[in-house]
Amino acid sequence: MMTSDEDLATAAAAGDGAAFASLLDRHYDRLFAFCFRITGSRSEAEDLTQDICAALPAKLGSYQRRAKVTTWLYRVAVNAAHDRRRKRTSYAKATTGWGDWEVNRNAANEDTATKMDWLTAAMGQLSDDLRDTLALVLDDMTHAQAAEVLGVSEGTISWRISEAKKALRTFKQEEDMV
Repeated sequence: MMTSDEDLATAAAAGDGAAFASLLDRHYDRLFAFCFRITGSRSEAEDLTQDICAALPAKLGSYQRRAKVTTWLYRVAVNAAHDRRRKRTSYAKATTGWGDWEVNRNAANEDTATKMDWLTAAMGQLSDDLRDTLALVLDDMTHAQAAEVLGVSEGTISWRISEAKKALRTFKQEEDMV
């Protein structure tokens, strides 16, 4: 006499590996076919079926013999498919805009790099005193710190920065005219 699905489910829930294997042997193909119909994709159905089978030992503890094992198994499959869809939807919502963000970030980085390249080239046209002063201040030194490094007064640093800005502005205007 063949053991009923319900008896196999009860035994599998109690830890009987052979009963669990028998239950899967009986229902795996039907479960896969059902998952295929739910998802419409072979690879999705394979993943969903494997997820269900992996979770089934823990879920069998909640089987209470109020319904046939097949009915209960279909309910498990439907719930798993719904969970999968919710996760996919949540992931899609969470990642929406990241591509735009990355494109904008790359554009900003390119813009910054272009500006830094221009500034580096333009600073090469400044006198040594102006270039050294500007380089120190651009490296987040205060005017007082730059004055100490260069051995000049803080007022001289302020004047040099002003002169460097004028020169850079002139370089930019001349470049824009070309």
